[in-house]
Amino acid sequence: MNTVNKTSRMLGLAFLFQFITSFASNVFLKQTWLVEGDIGETMVRIAQRPWLVRATMLLDMLTALGVIFLGAVLYVTLRKQNDKLALTALGFYILEGAVLAASKLDTFSLLRLSQEYMVAGQPTGLLLMAQIASESMEFVGGTLHSLAFCLGALLFYALLDRSRLAPRILSLWGLITMIPFLFGIPLAIMGYEIPFILYVPFELAIGLWMLIKGIAEIDHSKPLRAQGA
Repeated sequence: MNTVNKTSRMLGLAFLFQFITSFASNVFLKQTWLVEGDIGETMVRIAQRPWLVRATMLLDMLTALGVIFLGAVLYVTLRKQNDKLALTALGFYILEGAVLAASKLDTFSLLRLSQEYMVAGQPTGLLLMAQIASESMEFVGGTLHSLAFCLGALLFYALLDRSRLAPRILSLWGLITMIPFLFGIPLAIMGYEIPFILYVPFELAIGLWMLIKGIAEIDHSKPLRAQGA
């Protein structure tokens, strides 16, 4: 039997908050000022509308906080399945949030370089510095951030599948969405450009499920192995 209780509401809100802030930042705001393959045009756009970059940084910081909060709620909920694995997964989520927050230093550098670029009459000498800042922002905030996410999510989704708190098709869906990350991220770190498969919005789906349907009641008087059978 499923119940919409405090735990399911917290999990649902945590999943949805992290998904919404990340989606809004990367799909909407970031695309308004980042021009792939043209750092000069990117700098012009940033200088003309710096508030868009600042709003992107704010959303990314909220995403970082949301990731850590989600990890904490998942740990509290799933630690009875395997405390060591749940704690390790929480550590990866904390690392994910920290890496994402650290990448905003490069975003701020790109913002200041872009403003100076326009004030100084668009000198070519600033293009290389801005390109380095942009590539560092993408590598740290994208590739390395995704690596920490992938490792933590694999552990949490496996524990979620074992707990049977949600329908097994949902937890397996979460595990399957990690496959492109498992193969793509190591190659991206080594410098190979890999076209990532569009990430299926698992966090949106499970967040809505938790809020609407709730989570399954677990009889804690029975051994965990017996419950998962």
